Amino acid sequence: MDESRLMNFRDAVLEALFLEMRADPNVILVGEDVGAAGGVFKQTQGLFDEFGDRRVIDTPISEPGAFGMAIGAAMSGMRPVFEVMFGDFMTLCMDQLVNQAAKVRYMSNGAARVPLVLRTTMGTGANLGPQHSQGFYAWAAHTPGLKVVIPSNAADAGGLMRAAIRDDDPVLFFEDRLLYNSSCEIASGLPIVPIGSARIVREGRDVTIIAIGRMVAFAQEAADRLAKDGVDVEIVDPRTILPLDEATIVGSVKKTHRAIVVDGAPRAYGVTGEIAATIMEQAFDWLDAPVMRIAAVNAPVPVSRSLEPLVRPDANTIENAVRAAIA
Repeated sequence: MDESRLMNFRDAVLEALFLEMRADPNVILVGEDVGAAGGVFKQTQGLFDEFGDRRVIDTPISEPGAFGMAIGAAMSGMRPVFEVMFGDFMTLCMDQLVNQAAKVRYMSNGAARVPLVLRTTMGTGANLGPQHSQGFYAWAAHTPGLKVVIPSNAADAGGLMRAAIRDDDPVLFFEDRLLYNSSCEIASGLPIVPIGSARIVREGRDVTIIAIGRMVAFAQEAADRLAKDGVDVEIVDPRTILPLDEATIVGSVKKTHRAIVVDGAPRAYGVTGEIAATIMEQAFDWLDAPVMRIAAVNAPVPVSRSLEPLVRPDANTIENAVRAAIA
């Protein structure tokens, strides 16, 4: 029987990097303060000591130039993991990402490829303000040629990072900072989790909640409360939003006949709309109520400790939505 151990989110991703860098000398880590400093959140600690400055490369504060270097390395046979310290700074890489990395394989008819991972942090709750709290995964998911990963727990984070590094297409890997210290049991060997496969977190019969990233934990909290009143909630964690596991999501909704989509990023033109549309197109005849969407307020993220919680959903928001859906 395989042994498991308790591991937090940050350490699971770090272990994935150790495993893949040991297994493949073409895997390199590139970014600001990823070397001797061990990362601003200590998320790369120890990699520099083992692999040295030729494979763990500190860059100047110039995301466009450094990311361009990573794309060139990927096209030359390397497998870079490029770290953007805060997801907000992805804006500095967007030309390289959208017009180069995402399109090289298509424009070369498969003759060239860009097997790289862009790893970045995101999330509200740390009072970091409007320029350090955003999650731009909906932007990325709108670009053909990219894959977009949003893990909600340590086991998936480690397993998906291993899959992302091995993928032959550019993968964007979003990590919610407030999940870094959250722990779960992880099987020995840190099993790979396939990209494009959703997970049924909790089985139920009354309503399906499709929750993105940290919203999974809020959905579980709400489901526990609702269970005391006899409401049976099913929770689906997409894990990747591009490609999206439509079959698992639609199958769950066909069983429960109600759906609520929850995301911590702004609602307008976001992931909730895409998933809701998918459900309406593929499961309309099974729905007993309209698909509901819960997401962050369409406003910049406040730095104020009292105001910041007001912009994003929480367990109370989700619980109230479920009660409305089944009323």
